[in-house]
Formats: sequence, structure tokens, C-alpha cells
Amino acid sequence: MIDKGELCEKIRAIYPDIGECGIDLNVEYDEEQKTWVVHLQKETHKLKTFLEAGDAEKCMEGKQCVSLGIEIAQLRANIERM
Repeated sequence: MIDKGELCEKIRAIYPDIGECGIDLNVEYDEEQKTWVVHLQKETHKLKTFLEAGDAEKCMEGKQCVSLGIEIAQLRANIERM
């Protein structure tokens, strides 16, 4: 099982400006859906996306972070447009 703190740090490593530009990041594992939920918040704007457990594991192993990167980039762009 992936540690949520480690996954959060991996996301921050890919996008170090998330914290710097005032966007808060949080991740949690949804036992019912068996997926990771990635939350982004900037001021009153909140967005979330889902990251399948298998994709999160590949990313943590350094094998594949493309899907995670695309998801986070889209979320960040959506927040910045709000």
C-alpha cells in the first residue's frame, strides 16, 4: 500500500510550484472506490481528481507518472482559470 504522504510528496516533486503559487494539495485513499483522490484548492476554489491505485504505484516506482502529471496539470490549469 502506498503511503499518502509519499504520494503527496511525489506530486509536489513533479509540480513544485503547487505549494508556492498558493494551491493546497491533499491526497487520500478511498477504500470504497479503491482509488486515490487528489484534492487541489486555491482560496475558495476546490477541485479533485481520481488516480487509480495501479497508476499511483507505477508512479511511486518511477516507472510511469505521465497520467498523474496530465491530471495534475489539468487541475492546476482549471484552478488558475477560475
